[in-house]
This record gives sequence, structure tokens and C-alpha cells, in this order.
Amino acid sequence: MFCCLRAVRRRLCLGKILLQGVQSRSLSGADAINALRPFYFAVHPDFFGQHPKEREVNENSLKRLNGYLENLQKPGLRSFKPTPLTFYVREREPNSSNVQESFSASGFRAVSFTLHTRDLLSTVLDILNSCSLSTEHIQSLNVNSQPHKEAESTVNRPIKWDKTYYSFTGFKDPEEELEQAQRVETTLISWLDDNEASAVNKLKNSLPLRKELERLKFELSCQLQLSDIRWQRSWGVAHRCSQLHSLGRLVQQRPEVLKNVKGRTVVFTDRSGMSAAGHIMLGTMDVHHHWTKIFERLPNYYKLQKRLLLLEDRISQLLGGIQVIYIEELQPLLTLEEYYKTLDSFYDKLRDSRLPFHPRSLRGLQMIVESNRYAPSLHEFGHFMIPTVCDPATLQWFIFARAQEARENLKRKEEMMITERELIDTSTKRFSLDRLYKEPSVSSAQMIDCCKRLLEESLPYLQGMHLCVSHFYTVLQDGDLCIPWNWKN
Repeated sequence: MFCCLRAVRRRLCLGKILLQGVQSRSLSGADAINALRPFYFAVHPDFFGQHPKEREVNENSLKRLNGYLENLQKPGLRSFKPTPLTFYVREREPNSSNVQESFSASGFRAVSFTLHTRDLLSTVLDILNSCSLSTEHIQSLNVNSQPHKEAESTVNRPIKWDKTYYSFTGFKDPEEELEQAQRVETTLISWLDDNEASAVNKLKNSLPLRKELERLKFELSCQLQLSDIRWQRSWGVAHRCSQLHSLGRLVQQRPEVLKNVKGRTVVFTDRSGMSAAGHIMLGTMDVHHHWTKIFERLPNYYKLQKRLLLLEDRISQLLGGIQVIYIEELQPLLTLEEYYKTLDSFYDKLRDSRLPFHPRSLRGLQMIVESNRYAPSLHEFGHFMIPTVCDPATLQWFIFARAQEARENLKRKEEMMITERELIDTSTKRFSLDRLYKEPSVSSAQMIDCCKRLLEESLPYLQGMHLCVSHFYTVLQDGDLCIPWNWKN
């Protein structure tokens, strides 16, 4: 513990020394990017490909952070609103000296902090310290300290009046206002007051595209007899329209390759193939040639899907009738081939162990199998989360010990989902919302708590708006209002 305290104290002291040493110098935008490289490597969404919820949180937070850094570099702008951010930071292995190898893919932690700094150097140090990352490399940066640059920054520096000037004239002291804003935590009402106009304007501008998106989605769904068209990530409306236009052109050019899509769900995502849930995945960076290959392979995918169902049944028989399921919202996005390989290795281990489960003794229970876990656990919704590397004897003991709790959780899950749907419908009608939804990373319990507290408020700002329950405040590019589920009153 003392080692940790010394490390934290060392980082804080180093931050003070750095600030004192360069207080008359400016940090360039390029220097800031270089200084934040360890941070970007720890939170970059590309490293969270198997964790879609965490990836989405990091993507949104990086957008807000980039906006904050851009504002810091705008000349003459000295008024900044405190910006709360949440990142999932990949855990580091303690004995690794290489920055790029020091992050373990086996785990990550959530870090939340609020930016209220007014220069790039303080912001960089604040981010690195908040994420428990080293700041020693900042000393080696080529901080801009040339005399003519200092003179230039002195000319552009705003006048700092004495406190008596503001008392005598009645003008507001900008530094005092900023400090007061930092002391006062953002509330839902105040944030809606500040952002309603911007959201309304963005929503109004996006309405024609939203109608175009609905038209394209309806026409393609009917023409191809699809069950649904979805998007894995929260792309903007314009981006989604372009993807549907691209699919529409393929339908016109090669209608024969789409004869096997009837009744299926198409998901626009980062890669092409068939998902573990049986959905057709179309990579947004792929060209028509790649999409055509996927559609031509559909008969083979359907055969593999049947083999997968048989494999799930065999596992179920070995484990007393427990149902093997794949939950799209909670599990990493896997291709059908990847998921089959995961279940196949798990089945081989179970078959060799010959566990003495009584037939049908675990009927009614559910489990998911994951390759990125190391210990079994029980989800709040009642399904077991079992790693493929789990020891069979440990697996047997864990399932027997938690079976009753699992049944109770499953029953509570059904009640909770009914309550959640009712509260979403009630809130939508109460505030005349055009749409109320949540991010995948927000649980049903969090959504229920959020809606219950919303219904206690009077919020005329929300009429006709799109409201997304998330983990932070932001206005999306198409006018959707994002609020944290645990917003403050």
C-alpha cells in the first residue's frame, strides 16, 4: 500500500514540478498528442473490439475530449465548462517495461474524471494522473519556449484585471465564474438549459435525413424480406443513409446474390460475415465485392449454424439440461466461426471429464460460454457466465452452489424487463418524447432508476426530443440528448 502511495505522491509532485517549470511556456497541439500516446493506447476503441459497450463509451468520451483540446487551442477563448469524462482503461501488467506490451487484454477498469483546466499542459497532466499513467515522459517533450513565441503569447494574453476593478465596475470576474462553475456539479436542469437550443437546432436539421433513413430501411426490408436492419455502433444518420444507399445499389446490380437473405437480420458493423447470433454482418469499410462474397456464402453459413445448434444441445445434455445461450447485448461480437470454435473446445473438455450431472436437473437455467473469462460467475439476470478454461470440477461445484440463486435472478429479470418497458413507455408519453432509449452499457436496473426519477420532474425541454440514457452528458451530431442514468437534481 505504501508503495502505491509513494507512486501517487511521486506523480503529483512531478506534475507540480512540470507545471512550475513550464508555466511561462506553451505546449503545442502536437506535443499534447505525443504526451497522451500512453493514454490513447490504453483507451483506444480498436482494442475493445470484443467489448462493444466499453468501446462505445470510449468512442464518445474521446470525441468530447478532442473537442475540449481543440477549444483550448482557440485564440482568445478562456471560458471553459467543466467536462466530465468516463473511460475504460486497459489494465497494465506490473512487470512489463514496454509501453505497448504493458497492457493486458484480459481486463480493464473504469475511470471517471472532470476536466476544468485552461491550458494544454495542465489538461495532459490531469488526464494521465487520473488514469494512473506515468508523466515522466513529458519532461523530454520539446516544449515551445523560444523567445519570439513567448513574446507572441504575451501579446495575445488577455488582460488580467485586479479584483477591485470588478467590484467597482460591476462586471463579472471570469476566473471567479469558472471557479464557481467547477465547485457546482452539473445538474440535469442546468445542462438542459444550456444545451436545449443546440439540440433542437441539430434535431431540426437532421429531420429530412431521418425520414430518408426510415424510407430506405422500410423499402430494403420489404424488398429483401428482412427481419430487421441494425447498426452495431452509434453512427450518425447521414452515415447510416449512405450505408443503406450502398446496399440498395448492390441489390440493383446483383439481385441474384441476395436470394438467401429472407427472414434474416442485417447488421452494419466493423467486419463482414455471419455473427454468432445468426445475423448477416456487413463491414462498413468493405466494398461491394466483399459483401457479395458474404451473400454467396450464406448457404454454408446456414449449415454451420445448424451444427452450432447441435453442439449447444450436446453441451446441454452433459450439463443436466442447462440451456446454452448467446446474448448479443452482453457478449463480445463474434463471428459464427469464432463462436463455434469456442463451444467446440468447451465441449471436448466436458466430454472428457464426464461430469456426473443428473439428466434434466438444471432445466430452466441458462449459461453463456466465453473465451475471455477466467472464473465462472452469475449475472444479475440469472445466467451463468462460464469461461472455456474453467476446470470441470470447479464448474460443477459453482453451478450446484448457485442454482437456486440463478432461478431467483431469472424470475427477477422477467419482472425487471416488464417494469423497464412500462417506465420507458410512461416517460415517453409524459414528456412527449419522440424517442427514449438507452446505451447497451446501461443496465435495466439503472434505466429503471433513471426513469423513476425523471417522472418526478417537470421537464418541458424534452418535448419532441430524442433522449438517450447513457453515462455522461452530451448532444449527439443529430440532436439526440444524452444524459447519465445517475443524473443529479
